[in-house]
Amino acid sequence: MHFVARFLRWFGFLALTIFALLLVTFTLTRLSPVDPVLAVVGDHASRSSYEQARRELGLDRSLPEQFLVYVSRVAQGDLGRSSSTGQPVRSDLARTVPATVELATLAILLGAVVGVSLGVASGLRPGSWIDGIARFISLFGYSVPIFWLGLLMLLLFYAALHWAPGPGRLDIAFQYTVAPLTGFVLIDTWLSGQDGAFLDALHHLALPVTLLAFHALAGIARLTRTAILNEVGQEYTVAARAKGASDWRVVFSHVLPNVAGTILTVIALAYVSLLEGAVLTETVFAWPGLGRYLTTAMFAGDVPAILGGTLVIGLCFITINSITDLLVARLDPRIKP
Repeated sequence: MHFVARFLRWFGFLALTIFALLLVTFTLTRLSPVDPVLAVVGDHASRSSYEQARRELGLDRSLPEQFLVYVSRVAQGDLGRSSSTGQPVRSDLARTVPATVELATLAILLGAVVGVSLGVASGLRPGSWIDGIARFISLFGYSVPIFWLGLLMLLLFYAALHWAPGPGRLDIAFQYTVAPLTGFVLIDTWLSGQDGAFLDALHHLALPVTLLAFHALAGIARLTRTAILNEVGQEYTVAARAKGASDWRVVFSHVLPNVAGTILTVIALAYVSLLEGAVLTETVFAWPGLGRYLTTAMFAGDVPAILGGTLVIGLCFITINSITDLLVARLDPRIKP
């Protein structure tokens, strides 16, 4: 019964959060200076055409009725039609979201491994050379604009040294021959069976993944270091050392289990940040992901595309945070979900 009560409480909070997200996105559509009717019929449409389109869009109804229709359409996967691409927003998102998820997932895996390792080594040896390196990387990662670093990487590794391919996901030789079966370029090139396609995809991923991973590991390393420093002076670690345990044994057997929830939360927040904040990276590297799609939509005043992308990002944020809360509660029984 206790588990059922906790699950119902968690599910109710999740449903309320999603409802609030839908309410916010609906409100934004009504506060937008862009007229959705003109986006459909054009600026030179007649009055009768304007009114007919307004009725078809349901804008002649009351706001509560419009909100119910909006929720119903979203529940059915209908996010409207993009005025800039002429395609359903759902189709555009199905094409662009996998590219961003692939980029962010690879980046967070690399950033988490390096960031946690660096943070543990730094926290275990405060004031040492490894601690100085970790603190410098954290400060540099937070201070340097990501778009400037991305341009610098392209200039150095692509234009000057020719070690990396240019922007995009694939070379022109594979761009139109590899079928986008899943939307994930590594999987699609692997399934295609074409010689060199998978390796070419890896080469194109190298620079943007490294850039995003560096941005993520800066925060992960700093907060991991802080968590380790807060624990290494506790009585249980002193007692473990008194019994003859080495510093690394104390960290891996005693400290890390106690800070695993904190580290997992930091990694989850970094992952969400990469999903919603890869706009500049995708623009610099011409990566056809959600960030670049939203940038184009904002310049074009494409309200359905902007709100559809915002809704997807919000749902990703809610889902990842909810899963993280359950995992943290599982790792640390002191925390109730």
